[in-house]
Order: sequence, then C-alpha cells, then structure tokens
Amino acid sequence: MKVKPLADRVIVKLEKSESKSAGGIIIPDTAQEKTQIGTVVEVGPGTEKEKITVTVGQKVMHDKYAGTAIKIDSVEYLILRMSDIVAIIE
Repeated sequence: MKVKPLADRVIVKLEKSESKSAGGIIIPDTAQEKTQIGTVVEVGPGTEKEKITVTVGQKVMHDKYAGTAIKIDSVEYLILRMSDIVAIIE
C-alpha cells in the first residue's frame, strides 16, 4: 500500500528502541520511552505558510507525543506535521 501525505505532513519510519539497559536488564515494551527519532519516507507538498524543509531519507527528531501512528505491512510509521519535527540528525 502506498500512502502520500497531504499539505505540510511528513511520514516517518520509527526507529526501534533498545530493549536492554546498559546493565543488561531487559525492558518490556510498555516501560520503554516512546522513540523520538525516525527516517523520513514521504513528504507532502507543503503549504504557503508551512514549507517542507526535510527530504526523504533524512533522520529527524520529533516531539514526543506528536503525530498519528499508522502501520503499513506490519511496519510502524508516524504521520507528523512539519512543525512537529524539531531537528535533523546528521
């Protein structure tokens, strides 16, 4: 299935968080912090007020509770507004 974001929205593939602590303790999914880093996989066209400043393939950091989670072919993605992206990771 192909999903194309509209307006100032971006689709980000979420990175898996570590399931072990530095000391080797296994952390259950329910206790882990929600990931805040992902890779841009699709971008919308932008609007006159909100231009798209990221490109496909870039790693980005986003607000912790922003966006709408979706699952496509058992892969988790997040649809974010451009304003929810706080940094580009190089």
